[in-house]
Amino acid sequence: MNLDNVYFVIGTSYAGKSTIVKNLAKKHNGIALEENYHDAKLPELDSREFPSLTYTRDLEDWHEFIRRTPDEYVTWINNVRKECEIVELQILEELLQKPETLDKKVFVDTNISIETLHKISDVNHVLVMLSDKDISIHRFFDRPDPEKQYLYQLMLEEPDPQAALDNYREILTRICSQEAYDEFENCGFKKIYRDENRSQEETVALAEELLGIPS
Repeated sequence: MNLDNVYFVIGTSYAGKSTIVKNLAKKHNGIALEENYHDAKLPELDSREFPSLTYTRDLEDWHEFIRRTPDEYVTWINNVRKECEIVELQILEELLQKPETLDKKVFVDTNISIETLHKISDVNHVLVMLSDKDISIHRFFDRPDPEKQYLYQLMLEEPDPQAALDNYREILTRICSQEAYDEFENCGFKKIYRDENRSQEETVALAEELLGIPS
């Protein structure tokens, strides 16, 4: 693939990845591959080839999802990321073969691993966005995101809602660990740290500067 016009955004939750992808694509008349863009392929995936990605697609009782132990959940989420990478690269390859995308910049909110990005891209095409890891843990259910609110309601329906919430907090603590944060911070790509006092326009300008995109 020719990835000269492709810009990848990775990082932690609540760092502004989705927002920056949308805003950059809008400003530069580009294409935004937004969060979980692999979902477009989900209906056609073979559960034998992608068992982790299709787990939620084929799930009959979502209470099973929230009852998993932190160890089970973390193992699943790590496998999901590996499977996502395969699907997301397929989607990107298909997109770049379309004539109408030849001259457009593509901004990607991606699950592609740091290791793979170092192989297929470079420091001028990958942006890491970071927020305080505690934000991801303690504000997970603050968003109006329907999926998060659905999970929250499921926990409230459990025989012991507090135990269910505590279990999920432990899951989030594992996922948003200091180790995971350090991996992003030390990955070798340029970084933007969440700043509540910085406007979206200022963040776009900072991203353009770091990635060498003319404003």
